[in-house]
Amino acid sequence: MNIDRLLQQRQSVATIPPVDQWQPALSGDINIVIQADGTWLHEGQPFARPDVVRLLSSLLRHDPEGYCLVTPVERWCLQVDDLPFVAVEADFHDDAWWFTTQFEDVVRLDATHPLAFSETPGGEMLPEIAVRYGLSARLHRHVFYQLVDAASMKTLANGQCEVGVWSAGEWFPLGCVDAEDGAGGGNGAPSEAL
Repeated sequence: MNIDRLLQQRQSVATIPPVDQWQPALSGDINIVIQADGTWLHEGQPFARPDVVRLLSSLLRHDPEGYCLVTPVERWCLQVDDLPFVAVEADFHDDAWWFTTQFEDVVRLDATHPLAFSETPGGEMLPEIAVRYGLSARLHRHVFYQLVDAASMKTLANGQCEVGVWSAGEWFPLGCVDAEDGAGGGNGAPSEAL
């Protein structure tokens, strides 16, 4: 993989390349690890050049073999400890929540990019949002608590209060609290979330 050539090509293109349309044969494994906190390592060391990591993040997709870096002629599998992206910012405007990843992907919380909870390697159930090409971003703790602070509640048939947010006309649950806890305004974190 010729990084300098890819960087030169990337400077003239401002969008994410169509990696979903590229179908090269699997080239093998590459010694890159994406840690759970979103740090990228090559041969055990953090990348020294942020522009290289940003470029590589734009070439990432999730295939049946796992996470891969893809160009029109190469496909390399790499290790991802949890999820490849971290949502580090959240903002509410135009009747929707918008999340920004550490690589400045901006994603609207909606039916196409839903919020879900998934298990981390440590066994915790934490929130994530779909980004692109089978890739998701784990919500950073402060981003999740920003949602909790803005959350509403609705009572379920079993008497529990579901805490969630509305975004782009859709309801996204964040967790549940006991009915007595929800009666006071519900400013605390949901019991089934973090």
